[in-house]
Amino acid sequence: MDGPISPPPVTGSAANELPAYLSNGVVGLKIRDNPLNPGMALLSGFSGEHPERKIEAAAFAPYPLAGDICLEGVWMSDTPQSVHIVDQAYDFSTAELTTRLRFRVKGHQAKIAVTSFCSREQPTVVCQEIAIDVDAASDLKVRARIDLSGIEGRPLRYNRDTPGEAKPSCDGSVLWESAGAISTCGIAYVTELVGDDAKPQRPPLDGEGLRSEYAWRGRRGRRYKLRQLVSLVPSALHNQPDYQASRLIAMAANIGFDLIKKNNRACWAQLWRSRIRLVGAEKRWQAMADAAFFYLMSSGHSSSPASTSMFGLATWHDYHYYFGHVMWDIETFCVPPLLFLQPDAAKGLLDYRARNLEAARSNARLMGRRGLQFPWESAPSSGEEAAPMPGSAAWREDHASLDIARAFALCADVIGDDAFLRDKAWPVLFGVAEWIKSRVTKRRGKYEIRASMGIAERKSPSDNAVFTNLSAQTILRDAISAAKRLNRPVDPAWLEMATKMVVPKRGKVIISHDAFRVDEEKAATPDPLMGIFPLSCGLDDETEQATLAFYLKIAKRYIGSPMLSALYGVWAARSGNRRLSLEMLDRGYGDFCTGRFMQTLEYRKDVFPEQPPAGPFFANLGGLLLGLILGFPRIEPGPEDPQDWCKGPVLLPTGWRSIEIDRIWIRGKPWRMSAVQGAPRAQLAPCAGA
Repeated sequence: MDGPISPPPVTGSAANELPAYLSNGVVGLKIRDNPLNPGMALLSGFSGEHPERKIEAAAFAPYPLAGDICLEGVWMSDTPQSVHIVDQAYDFSTAELTTRLRFRVKGHQAKIAVTSFCSREQPTVVCQEIAIDVDAASDLKVRARIDLSGIEGRPLRYNRDTPGEAKPSCDGSVLWESAGAISTCGIAYVTELVGDDAKPQRPPLDGEGLRSEYAWRGRRGRRYKLRQLVSLVPSALHNQPDYQASRLIAMAANIGFDLIKKNNRACWAQLWRSRIRLVGAEKRWQAMADAAFFYLMSSGHSSSPASTSMFGLATWHDYHYYFGHVMWDIETFCVPPLLFLQPDAAKGLLDYRARNLEAARSNARLMGRRGLQFPWESAPSSGEEAAPMPGSAAWREDHASLDIARAFALCADVIGDDAFLRDKAWPVLFGVAEWIKSRVTKRRGKYEIRASMGIAERKSPSDNAVFTNLSAQTILRDAISAAKRLNRPVDPAWLEMATKMVVPKRGKVIISHDAFRVDEEKAATPDPLMGIFPLSCGLDDETEQATLAFYLKIAKRYIGSPMLSALYGVWAARSGNRRLSLEMLDRGYGDFCTGRFMQTLEYRKDVFPEQPPAGPFFANLGGLLLGLILGFPRIEPGPEDPQDWCKGPVLLPTGWRSIEIDRIWIRGKPWRMSAVQGAPRAQLAPCAGA
């Protein structure tokens, strides 16, 4: 199998572009063009009080991989004008970022190569190696630093020694408390200098953090390497996170930098066996598919305690406006592809919801309802509602609970685990079905969901927002199916509600809600098309084609917006127009994938120039992967034999001959997927020898 296409190296300063994003699903880093300058770090499950909104939000963690170099008595941080950024290269096959720098002072020059990565095998550990070559004998100093500057919170304690031991097991640790004392995290680190026997100086904690500093006389022709290993542990995973970080980093030091790097590469080699190959497509489309795959795989891990956010574990100064909250987009756009590509990570994301069912139950009670009502913006530490006040979206965005329940049902079908169905999916499906009973209104023999909000966040709610109603039908049927498989009693009301749920239509066209007008606010939002894909509601062909024709005709008024734009290529293919499919895939996804290291943006720059560049945005890149794995191949998972999931016929964008995946995971075993243009259906087959 050919390797993934990595983005081209970038030269010089990042200027106004987003810096590189590294993650393993537990730790996420934004690394600057000079990686020794502190970037920004997020840690799954670590949250604090937002300084302005006063709500719980993902908190910035201490930056673990800061550093500095002193050449002939001059520190790099004091003379940025003496630093030349040669280039920065991101290897998607290994998830390693390598930056080359030149530092020149007093006629001396140091060539510097910095390699950074987040370990997948040791999910709390981030790693960095700083390689230095000097052109003449020079006095050298190098610092590794845990940077605490510029973030909200305070240190509660730190250690340079290991309590009860004569010899320290690491360079030091710190216990950091977030603003508002909502949570803590522990950071511990070890350093190693290769190429000289200099011993480190480890001064006490100061306002900038903890640091280890080495000094020696460098020689020409000899390479020196400073290696940093850092463990970050949230209190969501341990009550004394700094002590646990110290244990884990001592273990990492025992394993050694080289073996951790080798094992991380092996983990990525395994993940890339599920690479999505677009046969016949232009190379740029393969590169975009590889980038979407890479960023989604990077941001999901079975060890993640708090799912992931709209930007994964990425943040930057001007786009922290979703506050790191867990939202419905993750279950709708990210969990489905992960189920096939990295199922343990998908289950890890859903575990966050399963652990917080009581918060969803309380949320329903607070709204005067029964069952489970999941929050619109879920707090990382508790699963409770954390939307910015007054929380208007949280008042009526009812579909979030349905999206989450659908992800559990899909997971049960794909992984085929009876224990998951019984212990995790069933409580969610039952609870959300009960919530639907308390949410609907029966009128004239039909069931309505009144004063609700669909995908388009309009100023005023609507009756019978179609995405909500179609999703409710789907969940009720999922709950009935699960009950039968588990030999549980089926509430007769579920089938009646599913059968008699109002689906607003005008002629043959499904419309967004009752009293829909083509000139209303956000009228072009194509939420009715979600019933065609990904919900696969089984619409009759005449209704499906009429609805596609209506919303594809007005697509220009929506495409360029976040989330649903990525699905237009699939919808256009379902209309039978391959040329339009490619065109809309370009406008709906390709034009979002721009800038440094192919980080898919939230908004298309040409449509929303006032929006800051923000990415990688997971609803968009998850939408692309969702379309490639399920949408174009027309695969509809269910409780039946997986070979019956392929519905066909296969219609791909112009020029594409097939979509091939050599290994996807279905029911705990590897399968192969092939969707060939014009075939009556895609093919799913167990891998040979599986």
